[in-house]
Parts: sequence; C-alpha cells; structure tokens
Amino acid sequence: MEERKKTNIILFSGDYDKAMAAFIIANGAAAYDHDVTIFATFWGLNAFRKDEKMNVEKGKMEKMFGKMMPRGAENMGLSNMNFAGMGPKMIKKVMKKHQAMPLSDLIEMAQEQEVNMVACTMTMDLLGLQKEELIDGLEYGGVAAYLAEAEDGQVNLFI
Repeated sequence: MEERKKTNIILFSGDYDKAMAAFIIANGAAAYDHDVTIFATFWGLNAFRKDEKMNVEKGKMEKMFGKMMPRGAENMGLSNMNFAGMGPKMIKKVMKKHQAMPLSDLIEMAQEQEVNMVACTMTMDLLGLQKEELIDGLEYGGVAAYLAEAEDGQVNLFI
C-alpha cells in the first residue's frame, strides 16, 4: 500500500488573500488524499481568531496586540490594495459574483477534510493570544511540531 503524501503549509501572513491561497492549496491537497498540516504563526494566527471578543485576562501589551489585530478570518486585510479597508470589501464582492468561497468557508472545509491546523504556541505567548480566543478544532504546538511534520513532507510551503 502506498504511503500518503504530506503537504505542510506555514501560514505566517495575516493577509486575507494569502490566507485564502493557503487554504485553497490545503483543501486541494486534502482532496488529492494528502495528509495536510497548516501551521499558523505570527500574523497567520489571525485566520484562527474567533470573530467575537472574548473576556480573557491579559496584560497591557497583550491587550494592545489584541486590539490591533483583526478578529476573525473575514476581518483580515489584503496584502495589496487594502485601501483603508475598502479593498477587502471590493474583493469579497467580486468573489461573491464569481461564487468563490470566502476564507471562513475554506477554513470550515479544511476542518471537514481533516486538515491538521496547528496554532504556534510561542507566537500565542508573544502576542498574548489564548486558546479561548481561537476557533475550535485546533492543535497547539511549537516549531518542533512543525518540523516533525515538515521532515517527511513532499510539499512544504511558506505563505
């Protein structure tokens, strides 16, 4: 029996369009029967944040980071043409017209296809993010968790 191929994606970017690309690739690889892991670190963790504000105890710096970062996948900005928030509205309108799935649906599809989604615990500590602030169904790990997956990966991407 042939061993399943492994696809690993580091999601570093907090840009809506780049996160979409990561999840489109992840869903495509899962559909091709790959074992897929998305390891979200730094600003990529914003794709895993819940939309609603969570009442968790934080220090002053962690509160500042929490206020500056977008809450939830659909509130992330674009890498280019953000135009003070108008760019994401424009691209979402075009996506709807062409029946393209929004990022939140791509994330849900990835969960349904059993894509392994890992939140970087070191970055969570640095930014003051707590598990309660992130979507359900995630795993948590550090760089060793990513390297363990990437070591056997046929496809390793940094987005």
